[in-house]
Amino acid sequence: MTKKRPEDEEAATPAPSAGSDPAPPLTVSTPAVTGGTSMFVGGDRNSPAKTGLRKLFEAAVTNEASDILLRGGAVPKVRLRGLLKRLDVPPLDVDQFETWVEQSLSPAHKKTYLETGSLDMGFDLPMKDGSIHRFRVNVFRTRGRSAMAARRVNNKILNVDQLHLPKQLEQIAEARQGLVILAGITGSGKSTTIAAMLQHINQTRPCHIVTLEDPIEYLFVEAKATINQREVGIDVADYEQGLRSMVRENPDVVLIGEMRDRETFEAGLQAAETGHLVFGTIHASSSSQVFGRIYDLFPKEDRDVVRNLLAYQMHAFIYQKLVETVREEPGRVPALEILLQSPPTRKYILDGKEHELGQVIRGARDAGMLSFNDSLVELVETQFISPRMAMAVANNPEELRLRLKGIETI
Repeated sequence: MTKKRPEDEEAATPAPSAGSDPAPPLTVSTPAVTGGTSMFVGGDRNSPAKTGLRKLFEAAVTNEASDILLRGGAVPKVRLRGLLKRLDVPPLDVDQFETWVEQSLSPAHKKTYLETGSLDMGFDLPMKDGSIHRFRVNVFRTRGRSAMAARRVNNKILNVDQLHLPKQLEQIAEARQGLVILAGITGSGKSTTIAAMLQHINQTRPCHIVTLEDPIEYLFVEAKATINQREVGIDVADYEQGLRSMVRENPDVVLIGEMRDRETFEAGLQAAETGHLVFGTIHASSSSQVFGRIYDLFPKEDRDVVRNLLAYQMHAFIYQKLVETVREEPGRVPALEILLQSPPTRKYILDGKEHELGQVIRGARDAGMLSFNDSLVELVETQFISPRMAMAVANNPEELRLRLKGIETI
């Protein structure tokens, strides 16, 4: 049990923290101080849906929130259109919240959490109307107590058009081999975009798709493709074991999630080299910066070998950022930068000029490449975002200013 501290006794409606919206709190019924519920889909599997936290997750669904933040002693908050709002409930009791967190974890998850202080998991929340909503959850320790940050994942896999993504992504997904990396910050929609691309493959191509996820975010229904989704901690003991066995599972397309270490990237590169289409994600602020992130995973003496492999095995590097719109719906739209494999791309990589690949992108618009400013200009012209917002998020605002005035740049 965790002892309460003076700061745990917050008022029910404290002053908003930095980055929060000062608007009045949302209204939601107070969560019951009881155990689980038999409504959870999945038998005896542990889940926040089987604890007193259920009402809070239901509130996130009802209010169409993208995220929910929970901590013992604090008022729960949800994120709407990028802004945090307080729920109209009392602060969560510290000891009760710790109990609910413990009840949410399987034995394997509990072991990982106790050893590392952090855990990724996913669960399905069935609602009274029969719909099922999936959440991706990170449980972590902060100042000696537990906290949860959960993202609501749209249980319907939207296509490229519905997500306002460029059609080039469908063409990228139709490749038979190569490495496709989605880059961006946390919460930029990388997983949603990859799901749309995998769904396009599923609907158009009889092939075998294998995913290794921690946790599973989107549940696919097989159409033309055969799909096997493996969740770390449930279907496979750990990420390393899943990576080692993946190529032996006879896939055509693989999703290996976040490329957070050398082993993950080597597995993805090996799969691409042996004839598979490989999808992964990485944290980077441009498509060309992906190369630096990858090289940093390797010792200096190995980087030339990695550079040579990347020059031939990369198929598409895509950077994505969500931008606030001027419309009620959608509240945010993706702006992208797309770097594709081409002879100039390969030459720049082999010559160590990855930082100059922006020139290649701007000179190959007809081939399907897309600069970030190209994407912003299109969003302004289609009246999704304001010129001011475009300038605020642009990597090269001076060039964008010229483009918005109708002056072409190369």
